[in-house]
Amino acid sequence: MVGKLKLSLPEGVQDYLLDECYNKRRIEDKIRKFFYLSGYNEIETPVIEFFDVFAGVKPSIDQEQMFKLIDPEGRILVLRPDITMPIARVVGTKMTNNPLPLRLFYLGNVYRYGEFQGAKQREVAQAGIELLGVNGPEADAEVIAMAIQVFLDLGLDEFQIDVGQVEFFKGLIEEAGMPEQEVEEVRNLIDQKNMLALEMLLKSLPISEHIKDTIYRLPQLYGDSRILIEANKISRSPKCKDALENVYQVYGILRDYGFDRYVTFDLGMVQSFNFYTGIIFRGITKELGYPVCGGGRYDRLVSEFGRDLPATGFAVGIKRLLIALERQGKLEEIPPVDVLVVAESGQMGKAYEFMQQLKRKNKRVEMFLPTDDFASPLDYARERRIPKVVEFKDKEGMVEHEINLNI
Repeated sequence: MVGKLKLSLPEGVQDYLLDECYNKRRIEDKIRKFFYLSGYNEIETPVIEFFDVFAGVKPSIDQEQMFKLIDPEGRILVLRPDITMPIARVVGTKMTNNPLPLRLFYLGNVYRYGEFQGAKQREVAQAGIELLGVNGPEADAEVIAMAIQVFLDLGLDEFQIDVGQVEFFKGLIEEAGMPEQEVEEVRNLIDQKNMLALEMLLKSLPISEHIKDTIYRLPQLYGDSRILIEANKISRSPKCKDALENVYQVYGILRDYGFDRYVTFDLGMVQSFNFYTGIIFRGITKELGYPVCGGGRYDRLVSEFGRDLPATGFAVGIKRLLIALERQGKLEEIPPVDVLVVAESGQMGKAYEFMQQLKRKNKRVEMFLPTDDFASPLDYARERRIPKVVEFKDKEGMVEHEINLNI
């Protein structure tokens, strides 16, 4: 008797069947080619890492979310919950002599327990870039533009990139002088846009009315470039002013690229603010209730691995892209085989050589193998939508059949 679990999958992982697998590979191939043509070089890190890699002083992922293993020496290993941290490890330890800037890209799976980016996926295919060694707005704009161009090249319509700046929030917190625990409470409520709870909490805090009012308005500072003007009017901290100037500079470059219509602003985007150190962004489509991509500047991460480098980057979720493209009718069917080859006994060698010639011309070709379902190659070709059958016979030689697929 077959056990129930033998026929099932663990929660949060999935099989990619034929059409979805074809489109997943097609998307990954396009992304890989785009990153490569943009001057980025591919890097690959192991799926298994030491837990210590992700347990730095500024962790972006709770350890409760990690899949942990114990090796024979008793050391804690994890299935990588993120690829940016392993890349920072490599850059800090094995690429110290590489000239800057470093442009790196990756495609791979990450593994996490619990809610992950608004879904219960535990195995997530990602593609992303990291641009290391440059701290100006040009680098931030390049990374955001790369995300926009990926979506455009894949044919995704009606998406937008929300841009924030975590230093704006940090400037307000410094001005308020709040204890760390209360900062985290305020940050959570802003991130959740829980206005009632935020109002109640702010009323209880011994900070100025001006700071309370500015923090309370943070979740509402969302929209087009006019919200930057509004934010500039209500902010007094030099750190907040510098953060807004940085957003203006990045936006100006994106506007020069012709990408301003894809950009909106959200100064209430404050997740992972201990990890990020500047511009932060996420990609949204109307088909999904959660981001398709996310990224930002993380200037202090690589220093945890021995090298002080500014850095910025983003990652896109492949499964989310597939869902968004499917809902916009942008997925493709698997192309049919171009030629079905049939060979009588004694003609197999000629048939095989013919098939290799077709493959070298980038044609899909398969050998007919009779089954209980299909004894006739012509019936099989009609069912599989194969437009041409080529038979190799002892007496007649090579015989071609064009298949009428409209029957």
